[in-house]
Amino acid sequence: MPAIDLPVYRDPDVDVPARVADLLARMTREEKLAQLGSAWAFQLAPAGEFDPERAAPLLADGIGQITRISGASNHPPPVAAELANRIQRHLVEGTRLGIPAVVHEEVCSGLMAHQATIFPQAIGVASTWRPERNEQLAVVVREQMRAVGAHQGLSPVLDVCRDPRWGRTEETYGEDPHLVARFGIAFVRGLQGEHGREGVVATAKHFVGYGASEGGLNWAPVHLPPRELREVYLHPFEAVVKEAGLRSVMNGYHELDGVPCGADRELLTGILREEWGFTGCVVSDYFAVEQLASYHGLVPTKEDAAAVALEAGIDVELPGTDCYGAPLARALARGDLDPASVDRAVRRVLTTKMELGLFEGAEVDVAAVASRVDTPEHRAVALAIARDSLVLLRNEHGLLPLGDGTGTIAVIGPSADDARNLLGDYTHPAHMETLLESRDQQDSPLGGTATIPDELVIDPATHGIPTLLDELRARFGERVEHLRGCEVAGTDRSGIAAAAALAARAEVVVLVVGDRSGLVDACTAGEARDRSSLDLPGVQEDLAAAVLETGSPVVTVLISGRPCGSVALHQHSRAVLAAWLPGAQGARAIAEALDGTICPGGKLPLSFPRSAGHVPTFYGHKRSGGRSHWKGDYADAPVGPLYPFGHGLSYTRFALNDHAVTDAEVAIGGAVRVETTLTSTGHVTGDEGVQLFIRDPEASVTRPVLELKAFHRATLTSGSAVRFRFSVPTGMLGFHGRDLAYVVEPGRLELFLGTSSADVTRIGEVRLVSADGDAVGEEKAFLPQVTVLPLPA
Repeated sequence: MPAIDLPVYRDPDVDVPARVADLLARMTREEKLAQLGSAWAFQLAPAGEFDPERAAPLLADGIGQITRISGASNHPPPVAAELANRIQRHLVEGTRLGIPAVVHEEVCSGLMAHQATIFPQAIGVASTWRPERNEQLAVVVREQMRAVGAHQGLSPVLDVCRDPRWGRTEETYGEDPHLVARFGIAFVRGLQGEHGREGVVATAKHFVGYGASEGGLNWAPVHLPPRELREVYLHPFEAVVKEAGLRSVMNGYHELDGVPCGADRELLTGILREEWGFTGCVVSDYFAVEQLASYHGLVPTKEDAAAVALEAGIDVELPGTDCYGAPLARALARGDLDPASVDRAVRRVLTTKMELGLFEGAEVDVAAVASRVDTPEHRAVALAIARDSLVLLRNEHGLLPLGDGTGTIAVIGPSADDARNLLGDYTHPAHMETLLESRDQQDSPLGGTATIPDELVIDPATHGIPTLLDELRARFGERVEHLRGCEVAGTDRSGIAAAAALAARAEVVVLVVGDRSGLVDACTAGEARDRSSLDLPGVQEDLAAAVLETGSPVVTVLISGRPCGSVALHQHSRAVLAAWLPGAQGARAIAEALDGTICPGGKLPLSFPRSAGHVPTFYGHKRSGGRSHWKGDYADAPVGPLYPFGHGLSYTRFALNDHAVTDAEVAIGGAVRVETTLTSTGHVTGDEGVQLFIRDPEASVTRPVLELKAFHRATLTSGSAVRFRFSVPTGMLGFHGRDLAYVVEPGRLELFLGTSSADVTRIGEVRLVSADGDAVGEEKAFLPQVTVLPLPA
């Protein structure tokens, strides 16, 4: 039988650039533009099944991406996989060139899908101070995405956040650029895996500075000087490009110095591609191209918006084709942009699809889906992360853990018996609420490029996720009594008196308060749910005050993705546990911490301000910052944080000793090496996180008072010890000089070890030296090494 003469672009034995060039040469302008657009899954399958008549005009020339088959529906994983197959079959068999689509999904706290594993929100993952946990999470997400036929995840969020008023604080890894970079690198490595049929494209967002907005308000302008922009906010993005081979970037909604990020060629092409060597695709945040006209007023029409965004470097418009459809065609026809810009973007899209192996088969095995999504192994990873994420902020007189002999336990608060409140804003139930609200309010953001069909089934239920009350009753039985007291939001105080009476007769109170995260009006945190206060929303502060006034010992459990709660609440609670938004396994993890099954060991990834009036509060301020000169404090309050960056207590005790700075002088191009021994001096197994900071006391530009450069979390049994070495390449010890070039300057660096940014010991200093005594334009480095050493005899 004669061999089939395949077109070059379909031959897997030909290298990808040649295949892409062959396919691009065959494409009409309409087919090229189609690769730069997208379509909501519910546009193609309004009732859950693929509708060829609805799909035909949207897919006639192919399509670049399909938006959220799982995340914008209630499809169980096998149904989502079958729909993905049907869409791909239509594209491969029913269009002229047979180009498959990339299916993208949200993956901020796991695959956002019905019946998928719900992990802790990112701020909780960062609180583990174990980047390897983030890589494990991302591997699970990759397995689940590939099982249902999805190929691009819209994470990680690499926004450095120093303003907890911002509703999306919970989606971030905190305030420190090094910590954010470490967790970002881990996530990208886990999600992307090896290129090919098992890989998933990671999408770093929101490029760049999105979390530093005016007033902590979503989509508001950002004011960042160029050096701070590079050293703090661009740093994590640069790290994932250079260390993890990032394959996609998403722009921020906001503007920087008058230029919306979606129109900023200096960012999207100059820095990202020309400086860093990024070769992947840039996708727009949802509706961001059209917003260049309607929201920012940068240009008058969609045609202009399309031309500006494409020239700046946005390759694909999400979540639906709007400006990159007919408006872009008109802009090309009238000569507003070079057709080479289209070819350049299409080349990147096709390269991604070929690297993902889609041309060799885009369909998945539906029969295998059930065994690959939310398995016991996946839930075990979620539980391990939830356990590690818990941060014990306060534990006066060792109130925690609660012993077997504890009498009546009053469980009070609106989040004690509500599984929904354990979940972050980018989880499936939260986004089902968003779809319901958007269907009722078609002027909402999610109605921007498609009407949500009435026949689409939308169910925001949490489906069997246990509550903290469930878990506490399983452990303490009839000793647990419960009253809600009030709701998360609203003004109803009618339940407070009864809750206080229950607290008064209890031996201990577990007060479970915080936020409801999501995007709809009923939520108090999450995207577009920014807050002007860090106090608890609604009348929860009144509930807390009434409970605390009874004099019964109170354990406050904070269920929130942001620092919250008044100073009075924290100071008068005997114990405070930050549980963040711990996901589907969160209630079990919290209960295990309360009863002593596990020992909390998480650390804060961001400083905990005393109030909104203290914002911004962050540890790495300049020498001239962080206090009111010359008095120090505010006139009405201490200036420092309620809890510092890196803070986290334990049920046991540790000691750091035998520090050693290996070399007094280090040549630029080498590494600074610091050794220390961590010893457990307590009586239970627990975790401690050791943090290495530097200070540059004399430099050509002012430097922060402390900069995190390495960290290590260790688990120790009672009486055991571990010795380890931090090796920090000198490429991590530079900064952007007066000309904004990255340099490492010769001179002294002071070294500090500790267990939080406020609990550090100066262990010595090291002198960096260069051959001619001048600053060296060394390549920036991002990753220290941690080596476990044998203990001294």
